[in-house]
Amino acid sequence: MISYHFGGKEGLYSSVLQEQFSSFAHIEEINNVTTEPLAKIEAYIRWIIVRHRNNPYLLRFYTSELTNPTHFFPLIVQPAIGKIIQILVRIIEDGISQNKFRKDLNPVDTVLAMAGMVNYYFLSSLATQEFINHSPERDEVLIRHYMDIFTKGILS
Repeated sequence: MISYHFGGKEGLYSSVLQEQFSSFAHIEEINNVTTEPLAKIEAYIRWIIVRHRNNPYLLRFYTSELTNPTHFFPLIVQPAIGKIIQILVRIIEDGISQNKFRKDLNPVDTVLAMAGMVNYYFLSSLATQEFINHSPERDEVLIRHYMDIFTKGILS
């Protein structure tokens, strides 16, 4: 059946990757939410949380392809991630040019730190379940906390 429908195991894997990474297409909606860069960042954090909640296996494919890429990485994974990074970098650059964000920010470093912060919450959920509640009921608190950390830092 796999050979008939997908042309073999690689075709099945490609189809699964395409399905999982199709959720990345919604990044365009974030860019159209508002002209306010900070609102776009909050929308991105919300989107990541919803994406992880709705696609619980995405993280497995995501981390597997990032750490041990197959020949599908440049065809499916890299373009999806690259599109997100490009859009987020533009959001940070807009925030800098509008004097909403510090001038000394490196947009790419900023984006990677933000994406890492939110994605790691889900990546580490099994290892951190004894320390923190990872239930969806806590998502709004998580969003507020991440927005505070990202915008205000950790200094008093």
